[in-house]
Amino acid sequence: DITQKGYEKKRTKLLARYIPLTQDVHTEAVQAALAQYKERKMPMPSKRRSVLVHSSVETCTPPDTSSASEDEGSLRRPGRLTSTSFQNHTSVEPWLDRVIQGSSTSSSASSTSSHPGGRPAAAPSATTTALAGLAAHAHIDLHSAPPDVTTGLAEHLHYERPQVASVRGIPRGHSGSILETADGVPVNSRVSSKIQQLLNTLKRPKRPPLKEFFVDDFEELLEVQQPDPNQPKPEGGQMAVLRGEPLSAGARGPPTLLTALQRWGTTQPKAPCLTALDTAGKATFTLTYGKLWSRSLKLAYTLLNKLTSKNEPLLKPGDRVALVFPNSDPVMFMVAFYGCLLAELVPVPIEVPLTRKDAGSQQVGFLLGSCGVTLALTTDACQKGLPKAQTGEVATFKGWPPLAWLVIDGKHLAKPPKDWHPLAQDTGPGTAYIEYKTSKEGSTVGITVSHASLLAHCRALTQACGYTEAETLTNVLDFKRDAGLWHGVLTSVMNRMHVVSIPYALMKVNPLSWIQKVYSYKARAALVKSRDMHWSLLAQRGQRDISLSSLRMLIVADGANPWSVSSCDAFLNVFQSRGLRPEVICPCASSPEALTVAIRRPPDLGGPPPRKAVLSMSGLSYGVIRVDTEEKLSVLTVQDVGQVMPGASACVVKVEGTPYLCKTDEVGEICVNSSATGTAYYGLLGITKNVFETVPVTAGGAPVSDRPFTRTGLLGFIGPDNLVFVVGKLDGLMVVGVRRHNADDVVATALAVEPMKFVYRGRIAVFSVTVLHDDRIVLVAEQRPDASEEDSFQWMSRVLQAIDSIHQVGVYCLALVPANTLPKAPLGGIHISETKQRFLEGMLHPCNVLMCPHTCVTNLPKPRQKQPEVGPASMIVGNLVAGKRIAQASGRELAHLEDSDQARKFLFLADVLQWRAHTTPDHPLFLLLNAKGTVTSTATCIQLHKRAERVAAALMEKGRLDAGDHVALVYPPGVDLIAAFYGCLYCGCVPVTVRPPHPQNLGTTLPTVKMIVEVSKSACVLSTQAITRLLKCKEAAAAVDVRAWPTILDTDDIPKKKVASIFRPPSPDVLAYLDFSVSTTGILAGVKMSHAATSALCRSIKLQCELYPSRQIAICLDPYCGLGFALWCLCSIYSGHQSVLVPPLELESNVSLWLSAVSQYKARVTFCSYSVMEMCTKGLGAQTSALRMKGVNLSCVRTCMVVAEERPRIALTQSFSKLFKDLGLPARAVSTTFGCRVNVAICLQGTAGPDPTTVYVDMRALRHDRVRLVERGSPHSLPLMESGKILPGVKVIIAHTETKGPLGDSHLGEIWVSSPHNATGYYTVYGEEALHADHFSARLSFGDTQTIWARTGYLGFLRRTELTDASGERHDALYVVGSLDETLELRGMRYHPIDIETSVIRAHRSIAECAVFTWTNLLVVVVELDGLEQDALDLVALVTNVVLEEHYLVVGVVVIVDPGVIPINSRGEKQRMHLRDGFLADQLDPVYVAYNM
Repeated sequence: DITQKGYEKKRTKLLARYIPLTQDVHTEAVQAALAQYKERKMPMPSKRRSVLVHSSVETCTPPDTSSASEDEGSLRRPGRLTSTSFQNHTSVEPWLDRVIQGSSTSSSASSTSSHPGGRPAAAPSATTTALAGLAAHAHIDLHSAPPDVTTGLAEHLHYERPQVASVRGIPRGHSGSILETADGVPVNSRVSSKIQQLLNTLKRPKRPPLKEFFVDDFEELLEVQQPDPNQPKPEGGQMAVLRGEPLSAGARGPPTLLTALQRWGTTQPKAPCLTALDTAGKATFTLTYGKLWSRSLKLAYTLLNKLTSKNEPLLKPGDRVALVFPNSDPVMFMVAFYGCLLAELVPVPIEVPLTRKDAGSQQVGFLLGSCGVTLALTTDACQKGLPKAQTGEVATFKGWPPLAWLVIDGKHLAKPPKDWHPLAQDTGPGTAYIEYKTSKEGSTVGITVSHASLLAHCRALTQACGYTEAETLTNVLDFKRDAGLWHGVLTSVMNRMHVVSIPYALMKVNPLSWIQKVYSYKARAALVKSRDMHWSLLAQRGQRDISLSSLRMLIVADGANPWSVSSCDAFLNVFQSRGLRPEVICPCASSPEALTVAIRRPPDLGGPPPRKAVLSMSGLSYGVIRVDTEEKLSVLTVQDVGQVMPGASACVVKVEGTPYLCKTDEVGEICVNSSATGTAYYGLLGITKNVFETVPVTAGGAPVSDRPFTRTGLLGFIGPDNLVFVVGKLDGLMVVGVRRHNADDVVATALAVEPMKFVYRGRIAVFSVTVLHDDRIVLVAEQRPDASEEDSFQWMSRVLQAIDSIHQVGVYCLALVPANTLPKAPLGGIHISETKQRFLEGMLHPCNVLMCPHTCVTNLPKPRQKQPEVGPASMIVGNLVAGKRIAQASGRELAHLEDSDQARKFLFLADVLQWRAHTTPDHPLFLLLNAKGTVTSTATCIQLHKRAERVAAALMEKGRLDAGDHVALVYPPGVDLIAAFYGCLYCGCVPVTVRPPHPQNLGTTLPTVKMIVEVSKSACVLSTQAITRLLKCKEAAAAVDVRAWPTILDTDDIPKKKVASIFRPPSPDVLAYLDFSVSTTGILAGVKMSHAATSALCRSIKLQCELYPSRQIAICLDPYCGLGFALWCLCSIYSGHQSVLVPPLELESNVSLWLSAVSQYKARVTFCSYSVMEMCTKGLGAQTSALRMKGVNLSCVRTCMVVAEERPRIALTQSFSKLFKDLGLPARAVSTTFGCRVNVAICLQGTAGPDPTTVYVDMRALRHDRVRLVERGSPHSLPLMESGKILPGVKVIIAHTETKGPLGDSHLGEIWVSSPHNATGYYTVYGEEALHADHFSARLSFGDTQTIWARTGYLGFLRRTELTDASGERHDALYVVGSLDETLELRGMRYHPIDIETSVIRAHRSIAECAVFTWTNLLVVVVELDGLEQDALDLVALVTNVVLEEHYLVVGVVVIVDPGVIPINSRGEKQRMHLRDGFLADQLDPVYVAYNM
C-alpha cells in the first residue's frame, strides 16, 4: 500500500538514470567540450598532511548567494534546472542533502595518501547530477566512483598517484626505487614522474606559436600581439541613435515626489504604503501613507531644528547625511529617506557595518569623508548591534570620518508645531540623493541624482511599467539602492502603490516566500533578480497552494546578466502551470550612472515580442556580433532587455578612445541621453566628465547630438525591433591579448562544470590581474567542506579545459579556498575587488592552487638566438673601432717593491717560522678566543716552532711517513691546527686541512671528511683526542666504513722530541699543501699550492694590507680552505703580525664576540664571512646601544673584509655598515674579497687605495652577456659592488667563455687571472673528472697568445673608474657577477640564480629564503615559508608573478618548504645542486609542491 507521493518518489528514483535530463544549452556545451579532452594527465600538486585539514565550516546552511556580481549574484548558471532534473533528487531540501554530495568523507580522511586509486564511492544522487551531459542509457554501477565526465564514457577514475610517504632526510643510498636520470642524479620516481607528466602537458602546445616577434636588438621588447588576420571584423553600417517613446506630459500624477507624498499622506492617510516582514514571513508592520507623511515631517523638523552644536544648527540645507539601516527594516529607511528630502538634506544610503574591518569598509569611509558626512541616521536596534568602543560609543570604523549617530525611532523625535512647513523645493538641478557604487578596482564612488532626474525617472518607470494607483508590488531587492530603491521607495510613492518588502534573511530561510506573498497579496508586479527565481525553483516541489496568475509584470532587475536567460526560461517552464504567463517576465537593464537603461514592456503596453540571440563566443571576444549556426559549443545565449526608456535616446559607442558610434554588428558600451540619469560622481570632476558628459561622434567625427550622453557601463548592441541586448558589464571586462572576455561568462562556464557537487553554494569570483603588461584571468572558488584533494584537482583541471574550449582563453590562476572564507559583499555575494586585493597581497589563503602560466603568457620576449659566432679577432677589431679598450687590469708590480733578498729568504714558510723563533722567540703570533671572549690559547714564535717539531717527530716515528706523503689535519679551529700544519712542513709531508665532522650530524658531515681523506690519498690523519674518538665511534660506523681510515694520530699528548733535521724542499715549485673545498654546484675540488705560490700569496696580502709585526688583525673565518686558511695559518708567520682568532662557531653562543674582539684589540684590519656578518646583522640589530654601553667601539677599523667566492652581497654589507655606524664603524670600511679555486685571493681591498665603487647595470642586458650602465633606481637596474682591489702581482683579463678571445669593457665574460700565487693545478676534481685540463693553462685565442692564464669559472667585467690608485694611474675596478657553473641557460639567455631569488624574496613577507635551479628546462623555485602552513599556497601565485614580471621567465614548479631546508655551506652560499638532488629524491618533506601548467 503505497501513497501517491511515495509512488512518485520511488518511480523517479528507479527511472532517474534513464531519463535524459533537459538542460540548459550552456551546461550541455560545457559537458561536450569536456568530452573532447580524453584524460590528459596533469601532475597533481603534492601537499603535506597537516595542510589538508581545513578549518571546519558550518556545512549545512541553506545556499547563501554567490558569485561574480558585486551584489547577491546568482547561485550558479541555472542549467540543469528544469522540472525533470529536480525530481531526481527526492523531496529533501537540496541544501540539507549536503548539496547533493554523496561522499561524506572528510577531506583529511581521503587525503593524498589514503586513496591512491579512485574516489570514495558516492551516493546515487551524486551520480545523477554528474551524468549530466552523458548518454543517459550508459549503464552505471552505483557503488563505484562517479563517472568521469571528461571522457564521455562512464569509466572509473584511476588517477595514477604514487603514495605520498615522504620521510625527511633518507640517505640517498637507501630509498627504494631509484632511477638514474640523464644527468646521473639519482631520482626517486615520484617527483620525476610528476615532472615528466608536467613536461608532457607542456609539450603539446595548445596554439601554434606566434611567429611575428618584434625584437629590437637591445630593448628585447615583449612581443606585441599581432592581430590575427582572420579575426572577425564588424561589417554592418553605422548605427543610428535610437530614440525611446516620448515621455507623456505629466497629465496624471502629482508634479513632484514630495507633493505626491503630501497629497497621499493627507488625502489617503489609511492607504498602505509599505509592509515589512520578519524572517518567519509574518507581516510585522504596515506603514500607511499618513504615517509616512507625519513621521517624515517629524524627522525633518528634528533634523533642522533640534540638532545644534554651539547654538549653530548642525545641518544646513544641502548637507549630506548617511542612512545606515539593515535590510530587514524598510519602514525606518523610508521614513529617513523622505525626512531628509523634506529637510532639503541629501541622503547617502550605505550598508550597515558589521565589524571594524568589513570588506570594502575603508572605501565606504572614503566616500563618506569626501561627501562631508557628519551625521548618520539609524534605528535603535541597529545602533545597539553596531561594534562599540570601550566608552560605549559606536566604534570608529577603519577609514571613516567621525560621525554623530542619530536614532530616529519615534520616541526620539520632536513633534513639529502646527504651523511648521518644510521648505522643500524638489524640482531643480539640486542633488536629491547620492547612491554608492563600488568600482572594479574596489574604490567606492557616490553618484548624485538631482531632483529633476529623480522625478523624470519615476515618471519614466511609471509609464514603462504601466504602474497605476494602489497597485501592489512585492520587492525582494535591496531597497537602499538600484531598482529596489527606484521602484520600491520612489516610484511606488509617486503612484500610491503598496510595496511588500521581502528581506534577504527571509529568502535565505524560505526561497519561496516572495511567490507566497505575490499569491497572498494578489500582487500585480514583482521585483526580483534571477537568483531569487533560481532559488524558488529549487524549493518549489510539493507546494500546492501558490499561484502567480495575479502578476502582470515580473521585473527581473539583473536581466543584463548573461545567466538571467536560463533562470527566466527555467522559471517559466516550472511556473507556467501555476498561472505565470510568459509575457509577464520583463528583464530590465540598469546601471548606477544611468539608472534604468531599458526594460521589456508587456504586450498590453505595446512592447514587441521578446527575442533571444545565440551569439558566437569567439566573435564576441573580438567585439563582433555573429549569430552562431554551425557549432553549439562556444555560444552565449542572451535575451533582450526590452526597449529604451520613455524620453531617452540610446546609442552604442566604442569602449576605448574617442566615443565613435559602433557599427550595427559591433559590441560597444551603451550610452543614454535622458533627463533621468545620474548627474555626477560626487566630488570627482575628471571621471564625471568622462562618464556623464560623453559626446558620441559619427565616423566622420560629427557629434550625434548637442546634448551629452551618459555611459552606462553596459556592453551590448541594439538588435531587431530596436530591442536592447546586453552581453556584459564594463566592470567585468577582461582584455587578454586583443580579445575581450566577460567575467560573468567565465563564472557561468565554471559553474556548469559540476557546481552542486563541488563549489560551495556556487561562490565563484573571476577577475583579472595585470602581469607582464596583459590581463591574466584568475578564478577563485569556495570548495565544499567535504571535498577531497582528488575532487579539487579534478574539478580544477576540468574547469581549465571547459574555459579553454568555450572561451579559447587560458586561466592564469585557479584557486580554491575553504567554504565561507571569501570576503562578502553586503548582500552575501562575493566582494570581488577585496578578493582581488587579497590575492595580490598574498592574503587569500587558498587550500588548492593551479597556475597555468605556460598556456596564458604568450607575450614573452623572443628566445635569444645565438649569433653565428663572431671570431675573436673581429671582436678585437670591433672594440678598437668602437673605441672600447680590451678589458684587462693588474695590481701593483711586485718586482721592484722590496729588495729581493727578503723575498728569497722568505720562499719557504718553514724557514720563516724557524727564523722568527730564533730572532723574536717571545713575539706572540696567535691569540685564540672562546665564546666568553677570553683567550684560551696563545702561541709565540718559539712555542709554535717547538709544537711543530713535536708533530714532525711523531709523524716520522709513529706514522712512519716519508717526505711527500699527504696528511689530513682534522682539527677544530685553533692553534693545534696551525702547529700540525707546520709540523707537516718540517718533515716534508703535504698537509690537507679538513673540517671536523659535526658530532650532532655525523650522518651528513662524516662522509665528506672520509671523501676528502680518500681523494687526497692521505697516508695519515692527525687530530685531537675527542675527534679521534668521534671518527671511530658506533654512530660513525653507520655512516662510513670506519675500518678504512688510514693511521690516525692523536696529537694531544705526543712526547717532547726534536727532529734530527728539518726538511728543506729541493725547489720552490714543490707541493706545499693541498686545499680542498666543495663548490656550490657540489663539486669537490682540491688544488695544489707550491711553496713559491704560498709565499707569493702571503707577500701580496702583506703588501695590500700593510701587515707588520706591530699590527694586530682579527679573523673570524673557518680555517679550512681558500683565503680563510691562508689568513689563519700562513700570513702571521710570513708578516709577523699578531692574529686574534675568533672561531665562527663560537658566535652561535655569543653573537657579539667578533665585534667585541675587534674593539678590544683595536684591530685595524679584520676579516669575516657572510654568515658571520648575517649573524651580527640579525642578532645584534636591536642591541647596538647595549654594546655601546659595554664600550664596544669600532672606530679603529680601517678595513673590514668579507671573504667570499661570489658576487658581493650589497644589501647585507650596506645594512651591516648602517647598523654599526652607531658604534663608530667608518662608513667605507666594509668591502669584499674575491677568490676562487684557481687563485684563492684575486682581489682584496686592503688599507690603501680608493674605496670600492658601486655601479648599476641593466639586468636585461646582462642576460645577453652585455654590460650597460644605468642610473640608480632605473627599472631593471642591478647594483654591483667592486670586489676589492686587485692584489699586487695579479693580472686579470675578461675572456669570451666559448671563443676564448679577449673582450671589451662593456662585455660580460669569464675572469681569467695570471699571478705568481695561482694554484698549480687540480689535485683531483671529484664529481666531474673530464673538466678542467685548461683551467690552469689557458691561452687567449687572439691578441696576447703567450701569457698563461688560469680560468676562474666566474663571470664578471672590468671598468676603468675616475679614481686614481697609489701609483697615480686610473683605477680599474673588477666586478664579479656570478659563477659560470651556477648560471641558468633559459630561453637562450643567461640568468644568475641570485637575481631571481632576490625578486622572489621580495614578493611576500613570509618568504624567508629562496633558491632556484633548473630541471629538464623547467625553472624550479624553492621557497622557505616563515609563517603558517595554511598560508603556503598564497606564495605560489606571487612567486610566479614576480618572476614573470622581472625576469620574463615562466616558473615550472614552486616548492614550499620549512625554514632551514635550503642547504647553506660554511661560506654562507646556497648549495642549489644539493637542494635539487634532495627535491628529486623526494627528501625535502615540502609543505606544498605546485606544478605550473
